[in-house]
Amino acid sequence: MTDQTTSQSGAQGPVAVLTQVEKTYHMDSISVPVIKGVDILVRHACFTVLLGPSGSGKTTLLNMIGCIDRPDNGEIIVADCKVGDLSDDDLSDFRAKNIGFIFQNFNLLPVLSAYENIEYPLLLAGASAKKRGDRVPKLLDAVGLGDKAKNLPGQLSGGQRQRVAIGRALARQPKLVIADEPTANLDSQTGAAILNLMRRMVERYQISFLFSSHDPEVIKAADDTIFLKDGTIRGIRRKGQEDAA
Repeated sequence: MTDQTTSQSGAQGPVAVLTQVEKTYHMDSISVPVIKGVDILVRHACFTVLLGPSGSGKTTLLNMIGCIDRPDNGEIIVADCKVGDLSDDDLSDFRAKNIGFIFQNFNLLPVLSAYENIEYPLLLAGASAKKRGDRVPKLLDAVGLGDKAKNLPGQLSGGQRQRVAIGRALARQPKLVIADEPTANLDSQTGAAILNLMRRMVERYQISFLFSSHDPEVIKAADDTIFLKDGTIRGIRRKGQEDAA
């Protein structure tokens, strides 16, 4: 199926477009097709959820949209760039600048404070001390951790660690944030708070969030839901529109 739904009204086009994307994994003499001719449009400043059973290809799709993996066939455009044309080094630089990641296990550096974990992507990018000093406190305040700047991850709750991870993902002002099951390791109350925080970040910073999730609350909050099964798109539901399947 082809996803030809237009982006939101206004000047901003889609943050990611996939056209006839295919991916096959090869294990010894066995070939396993994982993604089979997928077309997807991820809208600007939207909350988009990939929904499907285990083995449907959600993580593979996230990895390709996140420029961690490459498709065998088809085209992927992220932030107006045909990422398939980039060398590995250029792709790495592009990913660091334009895409943020949130992991269900947080993946914080345990020896760094909350402030330093959020600051770390800016250090890698060579940001000046002034820019870091301006941006990091604002992000800590935005995720509700202004009073936890000096705390190490081990001194924070699971929800607080996920808030640090969100701040880190936003540090370089990416066009797209990708999250694989971001509420999976949180209790329902903490998960709901994190979900509300991410929605506020979409509205505040006008960036796109792309998730894989089975969490009913995440799905309920989504602007767009993409239904994936056996490596193919089975339907696309956009809030306020009829099913695009």
